[in-house]
Amino acid sequence: MTTDTSPRSTTSGSLSAREWIDLLFDAGSFDEQFTGIPTPDPLHFEDSQPYPERLAEAREKSGGDEAVLTGAAKIGGTPVIVAVSDFRFIGGSMGFAVGQRVAHAMDRAGSGKIPFLAVTCSGGARMQEGMVALLQMAKTAAAAARLHEQGVPMISVLANPTTGGVYASYGTQADVILAEAGALIGFAGPRVRAVHDAGEEREALSAEELMAHGQIDLVVSRESMRDRLVTLVSLLRHTPAPAPDLLPPAVEVRNQERGWTVVERARHPQRPRALTYIRALASDFFELHGDRTGVDDPALVGGLARIGDTNVVVIGQERGDMTLDGDRHDGRVSPAGYRKARRLMLLADRLRLPLVTFVDTPGAHDGIADEAGGLAPAISDCLATMASLTTPTVSVVIGEGGSGGALALTWADRILMQQNAMYAITSPEGAAAILFRDRARAPEVAEALGVAAGDLFSLGIIDGIVPEPAGGAHADAEGAVRLLRPALRRALAEAMRGRGSSRRGRREHRLRSIGETPHPATASALLRNLGGALSDALGDARDALGDRLRRRAGEKPQAGEPGEEPAAG
Repeated sequence: MTTDTSPRSTTSGSLSAREWIDLLFDAGSFDEQFTGIPTPDPLHFEDSQPYPERLAEAREKSGGDEAVLTGAAKIGGTPVIVAVSDFRFIGGSMGFAVGQRVAHAMDRAGSGKIPFLAVTCSGGARMQEGMVALLQMAKTAAAAARLHEQGVPMISVLANPTTGGVYASYGTQADVILAEAGALIGFAGPRVRAVHDAGEEREALSAEELMAHGQIDLVVSRESMRDRLVTLVSLLRHTPAPAPDLLPPAVEVRNQERGWTVVERARHPQRPRALTYIRALASDFFELHGDRTGVDDPALVGGLARIGDTNVVVIGQERGDMTLDGDRHDGRVSPAGYRKARRLMLLADRLRLPLVTFVDTPGAHDGIADEAGGLAPAISDCLATMASLTTPTVSVVIGEGGSGGALALTWADRILMQQNAMYAITSPEGAAAILFRDRARAPEVAEALGVAAGDLFSLGIIDGIVPEPAGGAHADAEGAVRLLRPALRRALAEAMRGRGSSRRGRREHRLRSIGETPHPATASALLRNLGGALSDALGDARDALGDRLRRRAGEKPQAGEPGEEPAAG
């Protein structure tokens, strides 16, 4: 399990909303908004004291008028809309006024295209308001869904404690979920659990345990929370496409090998792996964890990164020590890993961030438990998702691209292969066993299968070959990074040109055309293809002209599609 490596705080008690604001946001930047919403007493509730008296006591104790502070702030100079719980106000519970404030804050974030940050610290829905309070779960979850539809980033910080209706509504709807180190987190808090599970020794799960089960992206100490949020907010911002003409040229490939030589180099134990490239190529990398359904597969890594001046989402198959029993399972991704990959793909599409994948696996993790856990549907979902994305996508095969387990992360606008990587329908040993009942014939089968980059380039399956240092990437890992960097940045720039709908259409057309054998009868098909490309270009130009005319008339341009860049005029 990966957690924050900075000095850990021992979580004791809860910070007030004002204390969290002072800790996280730029000094003097918080502007409280969405106040003046009255707190109703729909049930005329009374326990040890009438509800209005309890509210008055809570206001005196907390110094605020409700259990959440909402408004605008800045973090690292970036504007955000925030909702910060106050546990001192009736346990940070969510009633009508809290739900209204949080929903209004999300609406403001959506209309202004400003990131929304929630700091939750709550015992759940407020009993004194009954079902009126419980319905705030649906209200705030619906507001979060609107944020997702609008492509506005949403971040949650789960502070100690976060339980009940707040945790099970807007607290877990975020694109990225951080948690305070040592925080108690769960749907059923200790007192509620005691009613149902009298013999249960555990009161609730900790933040660290939930991260291990794929529910949380990162556990962070209080002391380092602001620094991590500054990085995160900056990486969630959509960045414009770089100009390809201003990028350094890609390096020419020489001395290409084929067949078994490529297989051996692709499998070399010292070959650089996905995390090596991600950490070397990205100036910032914020790793995200988990499929949000109970598992974090270590063979599938990913998160937010900045490559050059471009913010991206990255996904990689990480082989670790190249043993199935190792920490990374030799890059063999499980159903949970593919669900995690799909979660990141959809995040990229929603926030208009380009997607970059690093492919390196001998195949999927295909044990009986994986089959029962939905391996084939999970791979299928990744394939369908990558084909349908409107955000720009680039895939790089950096090692062994094995069968459907590799293909699930490879179909993109631009597909690159390193010079000594391989990409195959199955392993040469498997093919030899099936065809000849003799695994020893794998070297001759490798050449026949066309696993090398040159073979795949000639078939139109990949777009470019990235050179490696003499002898292979394993001979000079730093050199391999230097050679990959310009090729990747240029591929990103090319993928980011054009409009999202056109990008998806071109990707689907390419899929349908690979494998066709050119002959005279296909002349009409070639003309149709040319017509499709011209139609895309004319569509881009028409939309750009329309935007210019609307600007001249004083109107706002039409909203763009996810991943869209203005067409060249």
